[in-house]
Amino acid sequence: MKPFLIYILTMLFMMSGKGQAPTADSVLKEACSKAANQQKKVMVIFHASWCGWCQKMDASLNDPSVKPFFDKNFVITHLTIDEVKNKKQLENPGAEELNKKWGGAEEGIPFWVILDKDGALLATSNDPLGENVGCPATAKEVQYFVQVLKKTTSINSQQLAAVIKRFSRNE
Repeated sequence: MKPFLIYILTMLFMMSGKGQAPTADSVLKEACSKAANQQKKVMVIFHASWCGWCQKMDASLNDPSVKPFFDKNFVITHLTIDEVKNKKQLENPGAEELNKKWGGAEEGIPFWVILDKDGALLATSNDPLGENVGCPATAKEVQYFVQVLKKTTSINSQQLAAVIKRFSRNE
């Protein structure tokens, strides 16, 4: 029985090293390449597995009422930061530094940025007062999110109404 237990423990130990998340740079490179090929922007969402507002953001973006708009205009990708101790392996190496570079280090999560196909920063979830709207929910947050979408996409009035309606449900 002991050799079998040692074998299992050895296999678990060997497999644990393979669970490392990809680097933030590789995630962004892939997203920007895909965005360039599809003529889209990149939305990067900094998140963690435990974050309820991060899950609300994903649910909102994937809601059938707005998903076609976001799919048409963005390559949406996630960078994991701020994980709990037993899930640190989920964090993308280099993501904390990008989060800090783009103004999200003190803002909490979710924190999102919109990039052009070349990786240039177009917008962040920090509103004009420097407050992170994260997953937009309040009227003020949704209004800022809509302004960003107007600036970075060619959103029409029907899509705009759907986004406002969907994100207003988050409150």
